[in-house]
Amino acid sequence: MLAKVFPIRLKDGNQAAAEAIVQEFGPRGPGAEEGTLSFRVYRDPATPDYLLFVEHFADQAAYDAHTGSAAYQELIAGRFADLIVEFVEIDHELIISL
Repeated sequence: MLAKVFPIRLKDGNQAAAEAIVQEFGPRGPGAEEGTLSFRVYRDPATPDYLLFVEHFADQAAYDAHTGSAAYQELIAGRFADLIVEFVEIDHELIISL
């Protein structure tokens, strides 16, 4: 399994717009992808214009399919990318899951 974590700083005042795009993307992208095991996006109530993506994929091929999908290209690489200041991609290895 491949685990990805993305802390994302948004441009000022774009929280609502970014969340709307993520809500649209969920069912069209990760919700329809066989190899996407989980897709979670969190907001921090104490930090405006910030989102945290936590995603789990069956393997690298599933992640590549996810980022290559039409929904990802339109919504995340397209519209969402225009709203961010920066993001960091962090790979993690699972130790325990209950």
